[in-house]
Amino acid sequence: MSPRKFFYRSSLYLFTLLLLSLAAFGADKKQLPPPAPAKFVTPALSNAFIQKQFGESCTVLPGFAQLVGDLDGDGVDDLMVAARCTNPMADRDEYGFVVADPFDTFMGFGDVKVTSTFASDVPERRGMALLIVHGAEKDGWQAEKPKAKFLLINLPFRTLSVKRYSVKKKTVLGIYMEEQGAGESTSSVVYWDGKKYRYVQLGATME
Repeated sequence: MSPRKFFYRSSLYLFTLLLLSLAAFGADKKQLPPPAPAKFVTPALSNAFIQKQFGESCTVLPGFAQLVGDLDGDGVDDLMVAARCTNPMADRDEYGFVVADPFDTFMGFGDVKVTSTFASDVPERRGMALLIVHGAEKDGWQAEKPKAKFLLINLPFRTLSVKRYSVKKKTVLGIYMEEQGAGESTSSVVYWDGKKYRYVQLGATME
């Protein structure tokens, strides 16, 4: 076989392999179905469950829905509960959760050691937080040792709901909020971006 023919056949073979690899990669990257709708926790969780996972400084906030849904996209249900936590920074290492502040990170203040000292001007809103438990493969969010736990501080929520949210050509479950503040009401969403919880403003509500 001449060198020219050998080179031609080798190039054709490599090109065919490349096309097959790209086709397989595209099949693996096919769009996943949207996540299932979130569900209410019934019966509602008590302080005992919350304090087992996040410490005695946390108590359940009445009047907010407790919801489960696949927030991190791994196919396992996760838990979201509104709570009041008076000293999360002191408890995070003992109970193994991450304290995060998506709202102030969005506003340009990224150091949670600093933003955890921010206090609301409204006394009844001080210490309000969102508790999120990422479910483990076995026993889900009720597992003795969940996949991960997050305590989100400084979110100005007045109402909470979990619904689908489209971001970067995929659909995830987002935590939607109507915000408490002076002047017109605004809405926002917090969602898991694969590494952390991210806050996005959606604009003014129609109220």
